[in-house]
Amino acid sequence: MEEKHNKKNSLLSVLNPIEVFRHHETAESGKPKRLKFTTSRSIEALIFLVIFFAFFGFLAYKMTLPNMLNTFMQTAYHLLLETVFYIMAICVLMGAISKLLTEFGVVRLMENILRPLMKPLYNLPGVAALGAVMTFLSDNPAIISLAKDTNFARYFKKYQLVSLTNFGTAFGMGLVVIAFMTGLGFGKGALVGLLGAVIGSIISTRLMQRFTLKSYPEMDSPVTEEEGTEQNISFKSEGNAFQRFLNAMLDGGKSGVGIGVAIIPGVLCISTIVMMLTFGPAGTNGEYTGVAYEGVPVITWLADKINVVFYWLFGFESGALVSFPITALGAVGAAIGLVPKFIADGIITNNAIAVFTAMGMCWSGYLSTHTAMLDSLGYRKLIGKAIGAHTIGGLCAGVAAHWLWVLLALIF
Repeated sequence: MEEKHNKKNSLLSVLNPIEVFRHHETAESGKPKRLKFTTSRSIEALIFLVIFFAFFGFLAYKMTLPNMLNTFMQTAYHLLLETVFYIMAICVLMGAISKLLTEFGVVRLMENILRPLMKPLYNLPGVAALGAVMTFLSDNPAIISLAKDTNFARYFKKYQLVSLTNFGTAFGMGLVVIAFMTGLGFGKGALVGLLGAVIGSIISTRLMQRFTLKSYPEMDSPVTEEEGTEQNISFKSEGNAFQRFLNAMLDGGKSGVGIGVAIIPGVLCISTIVMMLTFGPAGTNGEYTGVAYEGVPVITWLADKINVVFYWLFGFESGALVSFPITALGAVGAAIGLVPKFIADGIITNNAIAVFTAMGMCWSGYLSTHTAMLDSLGYRKLIGKAIGAHTIGGLCAGVAAHWLWVLLALIF
């Protein structure tokens, strides 16, 4: 038994090297003993510093330190002025429009139209359509506020309720993404991407339900037996029609500002790093000049090595385009910040926009939201299953969008 235990510890050490520093074996019992908190944190800090300096040291070696620092700051500055404020303006306008649609019953109308599709497509009660519309008009967390409403949750079984995390995330910031792509002149690709996102959402939601029931069959039971009524899920404010119009427009615009501000860290931090690993030097002779959007194209180089895979799956003609879905894993706002540079480089097509829209909507930064969403619902144990299902769903969304575009191109 002791030998088996030692082999198991050795295997864990290979799979998770950090655990080597957090645990060690005592001479007496051979059982792992946890290191002191300060020691563990010190070693963790050391590992972080090694990775940090190795990463930026590599960039500085290739670009020279002054050029790397200038590019780092210039890229963030240009993204703020040329992309973030543009996205924020869209968020404010779309926030006002979405609030007006909610205030004057259009959201309810859309819910009633979509309601018959919920059971056959998603294995969800018809009222779930309200969640899809709300997240499409705003962002992922909108589904959580609904899920916590007894009048809403009473229609669901437990496994269905937790699958709302995947269902709602697949439509997060959808209106902003489609408006952004359409504003750049790629409306056709954005609409095809919307269809791809729907396909990805079906796969993600169904997989999440399947994974949950397989591991926890007891969750095939109603969320609550409490009485409630759907009519109590109300979004109407007080006052006459004109007051409601003004209040809805201003409140919606204010919420849009919040979304616009929330995407700033993602765009400036994540997009800057991704761009510096996607694009090469800007000099005419291949030299670095320290301007914005330069870098060492590691992502592009790696993607080009297996680009036949990305070309067949997504129709990407350039390896650089792979950086969009990579960024969308953490923040879709940061991902769409890459698109203007792709357009400037002439590597964007409607097919790429369709794939971007599908994967951007479906993933919409789920790695940074799924944990908080499931934790707030009280189902932290299902985080891994939700992330796994949504990863597959997002990939399927991109593949579906590409082949839908190919099919439509053949027909029209």
